[in-house]
Amino acid sequence: MPSSDSPIRLSAGDVEVTVLPADGCRLGSLRVGGVELLRTQDDPQAKDAGVFGYGSFPMVPWAGRVAHGRWNNAQTSHTLPIDMPPHAIHGTGVRTAWSQAAPVTGNSAAFFYDLADPWPYAGRVTQLFELTPDSLRTTLSVETGAVSFPAQAGWHPWFRKRLSTDGAEARLDFAPGWQEERGSDHLPTGRRIDPLPGPRDDCFGLPDGVAATLVWEDELRLEITSDCEWLVVFDEQPDAICVEPQSGPPNGLNTAPRLVTLIDPLEISTEWSWHRAL
Repeated sequence: MPSSDSPIRLSAGDVEVTVLPADGCRLGSLRVGGVELLRTQDDPQAKDAGVFGYGSFPMVPWAGRVAHGRWNNAQTSHTLPIDMPPHAIHGTGVRTAWSQAAPVTGNSAAFFYDLADPWPYAGRVTQLFELTPDSLRTTLSVETGAVSFPAQAGWHPWFRKRLSTDGAEARLDFAPGWQEERGSDHLPTGRRIDPLPGPRDDCFGLPDGVAATLVWEDELRLEITSDCEWLVVFDEQPDAICVEPQSGPPNGLNTAPRLVTLIDPLEISTEWSWHRAL
């Protein structure tokens, strides 16, 4: 099916989701009972942050930073463009227009794009959204065209710290197994430490899968689950908090490569479930 330049809107009950296929196949909006949960492109902070600063976008075929844009596939070395100096960051999917993979229904939609330069290997990435009145499930898959290669995938949502002007600031509850010590270059040092208090721009290990909850007291509770075993939390900006399930840690193409083969594609999923205050 052709690429779509228009936003795709899904709805279930009083929940509405807007997918932007031409803008990295990100969620541009998630409204629950008329309340926006995401920082949108029109928000002042988002305008200053550029392509990485709004909605919820897929990170693929790598997630987070790649040290100096350099990585190896076995004995073959590769370089990626440096888009957050001195590193490459967040994959190619966020800068790509995706195509519809199937006809859109009222509450589900699927999209894909084919891997291309600057990624050196042929393959296909697919993303599926499935909405209900109480949850949104998203699935990402990476398939190779022929040659095996390491890859990562994940999501980078920008949740609003406050859902209303006078509302409480979001609180994040989760119980990681460890925190990856962060070096001065914003990459994990390889040392695992006890989780530290925020503010955070840090990666955490959750070996049983991601389970985290954002709580806006007296308004809404959002449960975030995933079969991913890594979670990056970024809360250093005043208006938003990012809670990012990933299949590997930052710089994982180098430190924790997950090989995608013809018989073993990479597939991950995450589910957001919301519970409103009574």
